[in-house]
Amino acid sequence: MKKLVMVLLVLSVGVTMAFASGAGEQAAGPETLVVGQIAEPKSLDPHTVTAVNDFRILVNIYDGLVRFQDGSLGIEPSLATDWEISDDGTVYTFHLREDVTFHDGTPFNAEAVKFNFDRMLNEDHPYYNTGPFPLSFYFSAIQETRVVDEYTVQLVLGEPFAPLMSNLAYPTGLIVSPSAVREYGEDYGRHPVGTGPYQFVEWESNTQVTVEANPDYWGPAAGVDQIVFRPITDSNTRVTEMLSGGLDLMVEVPPDSVQVFEQRDEFTVYEQAGPHLWFLILNMREGPFTSKAMRQAVNYAIDKEGLVENVLQGTATVADSPIPPAFDWAYNEDLDPYPYDPARAEELIQEAGYNGEEIVFYVTEGGSGMLDPVPMGTAIQADLEAVGLNVSIETYEWNTFLGRVNPGLEGKADMAEMAWMTNDPDTLPFLALRTEAWPENGGFNSGYYSNPEVDRLLAQARTSSDRSERADLYRQVQEIVYDDAPWVFVANWQQNAVAVSDLKNFRLQPSFLLQLGQVSFD
Repeated sequence: MKKLVMVLLVLSVGVTMAFASGAGEQAAGPETLVVGQIAEPKSLDPHTVTAVNDFRILVNIYDGLVRFQDGSLGIEPSLATDWEISDDGTVYTFHLREDVTFHDGTPFNAEAVKFNFDRMLNEDHPYYNTGPFPLSFYFSAIQETRVVDEYTVQLVLGEPFAPLMSNLAYPTGLIVSPSAVREYGEDYGRHPVGTGPYQFVEWESNTQVTVEANPDYWGPAAGVDQIVFRPITDSNTRVTEMLSGGLDLMVEVPPDSVQVFEQRDEFTVYEQAGPHLWFLILNMREGPFTSKAMRQAVNYAIDKEGLVENVLQGTATVADSPIPPAFDWAYNEDLDPYPYDPARAEELIQEAGYNGEEIVFYVTEGGSGMLDPVPMGTAIQADLEAVGLNVSIETYEWNTFLGRVNPGLEGKADMAEMAWMTNDPDTLPFLALRTEAWPENGGFNSGYYSNPEVDRLLAQARTSSDRSERADLYRQVQEIVYDDAPWVFVANWQQNAVAVSDLKNFRLQPSFLLQLGQVSFD
């Protein structure tokens, strides 16, 4: 009985503190929107980051030449009003909006666009050292950015590149202020300047990023005066903050908390399908997963249906390939997920000659699209140990985790959790499965997978202007990768968020970005 009283007292104090915290956060009034993020941003320079967590802030500070249409992955004008593509698909001519200024008062024009792409792609550019630019792969086909006149710019490609417009709409294509980059240099990521509906105010490390409405925005006026993005890594703490009034909007609701919010009138739960993949990277350069039999074994050994139903509470479906089903035109429907078959897994493990060596498994506390990574990792460890594998978990904070995984697993781990949310079926395979995308080449192929046929098919698909041909090539890629099993394909998530019920004009986007320009309070 005394233990029960003590627990109740602790819970009471925690809730009281949470309410006090919420009241303090809301002191700015109803025109302040407080958003619960899943982690501290790495940088506010859109060209130097890769995480959707960071992009969710950045798309409200910056604009790109084009953007995704509301509610779809279609492309519409933004800083470019219109464009033409040459008959051979190698010259894109963009006509820019006039009288647009960056938040620092400097003009947006063709020279600014050229500065942005040259900075990412030209190693001789004076501000190339403000990188690195890990997703400059998105624009690797661009050979020259050419200023035609003050408000006309051309992107000249070495060969046709089918994903270019989609990649320009992704946050890596957001346009930064050249004058701000010149002023702050390598510290620009702490002093972001764009043309978007909100402008940067301050970044208090591990506490919050604050932006305010841009009074000179070229588009519709921002819906609220101020947005505060709060990094709250622990999902249970985010839930507590949301329930107690410390947040107005929370992304990536833990699966077991969705029903709690659905049952309360003061909240609205949002869900939206999108191109997402949660998977395990397997180290193919050294250790047990150099064996194809071992890689297939872990795909059979993990109860992915159980993970989806019990850990993710039905908020995802079982994955089967590196291209999510949200890309319905390119997805291979003939593939079925690896079934849960521990007996087959044990046969393959014996065939591979595994002798009980330790398998080091990297797990993150939380991050973009990672769902419930610690419970997922624990459940996966149990499944693998059940078939005789000796699995040891090492857990890291998100940015630390990326700092260990992205440079490659060699010498560090045998497998690692990972999630990607992408904008084109080309993106994830090209950045994380090609031989030339090994970490030493600047890519994200952290497990060192290599298959020349996959390389060839991906190269052909991204240069084809025929969508049906691209689709067939991607389906071939999926079949090969499925059999090679460089990853364990786990889940495709249906993203979610929860907001206070008086928040209006909010919707989740298939891109997984947070477009908050027109969000307002009732």
